[in-house]
Amino acid sequence: MISVLDYGMGNIGSILNMLKWIGVESEVCDDLPSLENVQKLVLPGVGAFDHAMSRIRELGMFDMLNQKALVEEIPILGICLGMQLMTRGSEEGEMEGFGWIPAEAQRFTESSSLKIPHMGWNVVNSNKESELTLGFEAETRFYFVHSYAVFSDNPNTCILETSYGVDFDSAIQKGQIFGVQFHPEKSHRFGAKLFRNFANL
Repeated sequence: MISVLDYGMGNIGSILNMLKWIGVESEVCDDLPSLENVQKLVLPGVGAFDHAMSRIRELGMFDMLNQKALVEEIPILGICLGMQLMTRGSEEGEMEGFGWIPAEAQRFTESSSLKIPHMGWNVVNSNKESELTLGFEAETRFYFVHSYAVFSDNPNTCILETSYGVDFDSAIQKGQIFGVQFHPEKSHRFGAKLFRNFANL
């Protein structure tokens, strides 16, 4: 069973539809009692960094999420803004992130040749082996929509890298904590493969 956290800032419907399509049981987790019992969690996110962290704190979920990630060490998958929340912070806001992974989100540098946000399909390149990326093809592509990108302190936490003016971490991992900058729920067979891998952890 995969639980999808609903704190009012994620593309919940598309994620649930993708999980249903690949035959994986899922549920929405939107309060503390339901969060307390999760064994595998997707942390989505669309919008502004500070607003997302504020919502999580307002709902009383901050400490419980730390408990799940750092004490119980359940598998957690952060998607897009959800990945950025796993870092210590973002140039977009002033609030601290969870700090589960030593990294931070930085805004893409404006240029005449690159449009911001980075939007559309792009190739991901494997940096190291991971359970999340098992069986990926050489030209695996995912759908991106973001203006801020994650850069890890330690290259060992980067499992996928993507180029858009600069090379940034498109997927990160520390133990059972995973983050992806792209939207696997919008990435057809490539996204289905990633969700299957996560379900099989």
